[in-house]
Parts: sequence; C-alpha cells; structure tokens
Amino acid sequence: MKFDTPATANPTDRMKVLGKPLDRVDGKLKTTGTAHYAYERNDVAPNAAYGYILGAAIAKGRIESIDTADAKAAPGVLAVVTYENAGKLGKAKNHTARMLAGPEVQHYDQAVAVVVAETFEQARAATKLLRVNYARAKGNFDLAASQGSATKPKSGNPDTAVGDFAGAFAKAAVKVDERYTTPDQSHSMMEPHSTTAAWKDGKLTLWTSNQMIAWAVGDMSETLLLPKESIHVMSPYVGGGFGSKLWVRSDAVMAALGSRAIGGRPVKLALARPQVMNNTTHRPATIQRLRIGAQKDGKITAIAHESWSGDLPGGGPETAPNATRLLYAGANRMTATRLAVLDLPEGNAMRAPGEAVGLLALEAAMDELAEKLKMDPVQLRIVNDTQVDPEKPSRQFSQRDLVGCLKTGAERFGWNKRNPVPGQVRDGRWLVGMGMASAFRDNVTMKSGARVGIDKRGVVTVATDMTDIGTGSYTIIAQTAAEMIGVPMDKVIVLLGDSSFPASSGSGGQWGGNSATAGVYAACMALRERVAQKLGFNSTDVVFEDGKVKSGNRSVSLSEAAGDAGLSAEDSIEFGDLTKTYAQATFGAHFVEVGVDSATGEIRVRRMSGAFAAGRILNPKSARSQVIGAMTMGVGAALMEDAVVDTRFGYFVNHDLAEYHVPAHADIPMQDVFFMDELDEKSSPMKAKGIGELGLCGVGAAIANAVYNACGVRIREYPLTLDKVIGKMA
Repeated sequence: MKFDTPATANPTDRMKVLGKPLDRVDGKLKTTGTAHYAYERNDVAPNAAYGYILGAAIAKGRIESIDTADAKAAPGVLAVVTYENAGKLGKAKNHTARMLAGPEVQHYDQAVAVVVAETFEQARAATKLLRVNYARAKGNFDLAASQGSATKPKSGNPDTAVGDFAGAFAKAAVKVDERYTTPDQSHSMMEPHSTTAAWKDGKLTLWTSNQMIAWAVGDMSETLLLPKESIHVMSPYVGGGFGSKLWVRSDAVMAALGSRAIGGRPVKLALARPQVMNNTTHRPATIQRLRIGAQKDGKITAIAHESWSGDLPGGGPETAPNATRLLYAGANRMTATRLAVLDLPEGNAMRAPGEAVGLLALEAAMDELAEKLKMDPVQLRIVNDTQVDPEKPSRQFSQRDLVGCLKTGAERFGWNKRNPVPGQVRDGRWLVGMGMASAFRDNVTMKSGARVGIDKRGVVTVATDMTDIGTGSYTIIAQTAAEMIGVPMDKVIVLLGDSSFPASSGSGGQWGGNSATAGVYAACMALRERVAQKLGFNSTDVVFEDGKVKSGNRSVSLSEAAGDAGLSAEDSIEFGDLTKTYAQATFGAHFVEVGVDSATGEIRVRRMSGAFAAGRILNPKSARSQVIGAMTMGVGAALMEDAVVDTRFGYFVNHDLAEYHVPAHADIPMQDVFFMDELDEKSSPMKAKGIGELGLCGVGAAIANAVYNACGVRIREYPLTLDKVIGKMA
C-alpha cells in the first residue's frame, strides 16, 4: 500500500479499541518471568556453552601477539577465537569499527577474543589467562582539544543558511551569544547486549537483543560473509535499547564465531556492564554555540546554531542543530555541524539523537533571551511560533500545535504563580524555582510490512518482524488488528521479532509505533478485501465488527468466512513524498519545579508536567509510560549523566551503574502528562505520530531554567552538578 495522499475516513476512526488505555498484552509474561529474553533461550537452545569477551586494553594501536595457550588449557574451556583463527570477516556498513579487533585496535574495549567454556565462570576466568601484547599509538580523546581540527561531515546537511544572519544579528536590539556543552552519555538500558547463537548445516540462528531485525540480518551477513538466507534472527523481547541495539554488536558476532568454533553447539553471551559502556555505542559529547537576535517585542530576527562533536574515522556527527532549523520563526538563520576524529568507542544514535542535546542548548538560550527582554518565556515562544518551515516558507506543517501545548501546559502546571525574579521563593532551606522549555522531535516514517490471518476459530494472528523494546508494540499492534478486523483483543495473537516474518520498520527514531501499525493496517486492508471477495461482498461498504463481516442485510462470522483452511494476506506501507510537501513533527511543552539547597547546592526535582501534540494517541496508557520514561531520562541528562573520559588512555572511567548515575524513583516525585487532541492525516493512515522520544526533548533545559529561577545560577555545562551550583551561589 502506497501512502502518498492524506488519509481520509477509514476503519481506525471507529476508535472502539484503538485509543483505549489498555493494559500491555505482554505485561503478564514479563512480570512473571515467562517472557524469554535473548540470554534465556534454554527452551530452544539447550545445553548452551558460555562465551565471554576480552576487550582491548588500549584505545588505539595494534595487537603484536596473542598467547592463548593458558586460556585453552583452563578448566571447561572449549575454544578461544581471535582474529587469527576466526576466518575471513567483513565489516558491516552500519558499523564504524570492526566487531573483532586485529591486528588493528580502533577503540578501547573493542573485542579482541572470545573464550567459550562450559560455564560462565570458566569462560570469564579464562579470559584473564590470555596474554596480549599491544603497540600503543597516540590517539585523540578530548573533544575540546580537537575542536579546531573538526571538519564538515561528508553526508547530510551540515550547513544551512537562509537570509543574512550576520547582518541581522549585528542589527538586533537584543542578543544572546553563548556556548553550551553536553557530555558523552551511555544508554544504560536494563538488559545488556545479549545473544544466544547456534549453527546447523551452515546456517546461523541468533536469539539476540536487537531493535531492528532486518538490519541485524544485514549486519551479520556483511560481517560473516554469509547470504542473508542463511541467517535467522529472533528478538521477541528486548529489555530496552534507546538506540544502542539498532545494529548488532560484538555480543552477536562473537557468540556466532564461538558457536561455529565448537561445531555449532549453542553459545550464549552477554556483555558485562563495563563492556556495554565501552564496547558498544554512546551519545557523543557536544560543544554548541547559540546566537539569537530579536526585536524588543521578542520576535527573532536572527538565529544561528553551531555544533561540534566527535567520532571514530568514518563515523557521523551528533546533529544538534536539527531542531533549530524548524522550531521557531526568523527570517535570517544558519546552522553548522562539525565533526572531529576521536578515538573513543563509537558515537551513535541514542534516544532522540540531535534534538535531545540540541534543545539542551537552544531552549536554555531562549530562556536567556526572555530574561534580557524581560519577557515571559512562554510568551516568547508563542510570539515566535510558525506554521511553515522557516527555511522553506512554502512548506507548511502538517499539524503544529506548539502554542496549544504551551498554553495548556502552563495552565495545568500553574505557571502564572512563577516569580520571574531568581532566588525569591523559599521552602525552608530550599530555594524553589520554575522553568520551562519547548519539546520538538521530527516525525519519521519507515516502510513496514505485516502478515495478518484469520483461522477457523475466528482468531486473528499478526506476524511482523517489529520489535517490542519495552514500548508496547505488542499492544498497539493488537489494538490495530482488533479495530480493523472487528474482533475483541482476546481474539488477536501478535507474533514479533522474527526475521522469517515480513520486514517492518523496527523500533527506533520514534518511527516504530506509527509505521508498524500502519503496516498492520495495510495488511488488514488486504485481508478485508480477500474476505469480501470470497463472500461476494462489495468491499467498499463491507463492515467488520463483533467478529462478523456485514454487507447490507448479510452477516457472516469470521470463522465461517475463514473456513477450515483459513485466510491470510500480506502487505506493507510505503510512504510517498508527503514529508517533502509538508513539514512533519511532534511538539510539546515541559514545565518543571526544582528545589536548590541553599547550603549545599543540591538540586531536587519537585514536580514535572508536560503537554504534547503527536497525532492520534493509539494507547494513552502506554504513550504516557513512554513519556514519563523519557522525562525521567531528561532528568538524568540535566543533573547526573556524564560518561567521564580518561583523556590519557581513551576510555569511559565510570563504566557501571554504580558510578554512571541515572535517576531513581526517589528522584521523580510527580509527573503530569497531557496529550492534545490531534489527528495528522498526512502522517499515516493511522493519523498518528511518534511519541517515545518527544518526551525527552527539552526536559534538561527546562530543569536548567528552573535552577536559574531558583537560585540565580546559570549553568551552561551539563550536567548541573552541585559543585557547579554552589561555586556561583551568592
């Protein structure tokens, strides 16, 4: 099915099942421990051996020799695989560095060897018996020191310019020109990267923790130099990813090599938490410069956003200026992105790449502009709203209710009670402040397919390789099928995360929910047509409801229509050029109240509130869950998350959850989430958009703005740790 014209009335509009706050259909399995994750596949891969990876002890250089004799002789060891005996390997296009080092080492903790043994303890102990001699080379590990050598990225849109920014900025009545920095960050999902691998007759089966099944097949094909048809990937349950599992990592590759080395016997391998942080991907640090010029009435006349980040050779930048290109009006504008070569572990997508860090700077700069203008920050954003793409005014937004989010959010939060003068509100020893920020995230769509069938019992089964990474995919897909075929939820079975199923959008970039359900919609429409044809009904007026197919005075049960053989149909949604015709994005407004301890500088979030516009909300309960999780991640980015680089040796020092701090329940006392009533017919036939990443965008800046309102300290270097606060408090 091609989606190239705006959606009209369709079966999703009935909203008998869609739009309801239904419980997660996979909830019972997960809470009772009966959902099988990648490391727990004893049911299908019994008698598995265990793999453990040895990572490189240097960040850049070469392996001069590897002595494996002691490790091979250790108790329980079945095999040791290094680049010397792994066979010929390729490098997947999606990988910046090779999954197995040798002889070149590209980053610290890059996999050097995998030991396979009868038990986990034996495999781990034997890695300590490997003797690796390295020739260390000088590397670059400090973004600030490498900023001057950063260059324009070779792909994407690193530079944009409209009008005369320099001239307009020079003439502006009020100006902001500030530098902001964000640190490296780790995804820190609950489930580490894990895989169980097995071979049979030259074919590989992987039970792995991965967000994108079709991409995983491609990555493994290019790495192992196998045809895609020889690789079967399954990932029905994923314990979080946030972008770190968009592509297969060394757990999958090394488990596959380990299994092949012992004759195909299953091998299970999970990365230890320090390996997750240094061996996989991370959100790169940024240095950003924001310049905004405005008239005295607050209207922006000039806006510029420049960003510097780093990655391994061949890697890409953090696209921090993305949001600035679309969020606010202003005739004269420019953005620039520069990329430095850093020999740190690979920088790549982490929840809301680009906007998450870009809005930390942009929305803080907007607050500084509002202060200089002596203008309410909410009103400043309303004054600069636009219903067209500021770079291409002929391109309208499909739906844009930022102003509605700002007004509704402010009212629900009680923004009118805010004292605009910093340091004036106290609660005992706590200085109390309020802050806000806009939320923005592009609406991305991806081709997505599914197969839908009805059996002789009237049960509807959906099969697609879409993944559920804790986001509720099982539930909204079941709701879509139930709505389209006219059956209750208990008559729908959803099968996910298997490369033998039709390829879906996968989970990433906030595109999964909208795209995958649209793919199920397409398959359901094809199935409805088949049913109508079989029954001799006119497909244009046929109605599917209450487990029956109705047309005129005729009514036939789905079970009867399916017959003993059943009926099925397969289709995919392919998106046309509507994103070129219309700017498509999701919007929101964050409001935060914080307390700053007047004696210690400690910051505590007291309450959070947000209003969001993201098209049709397919399941308000799971959508709210996504948003409060994202808001919580935003608290981490604002106050604590910082993957500290040892710039001598090129690795992240605080590489576990004891020292890399993320928010806990006690850090988030109250969160309010409100969804605006919106349909976006130009986004998909579901009239929905993504929601999972929007809730993160802007949160950190709202907290920074609240801290300033509380105590008068403006911090532009995230995270806002107490040492930065207390040093500047009066």
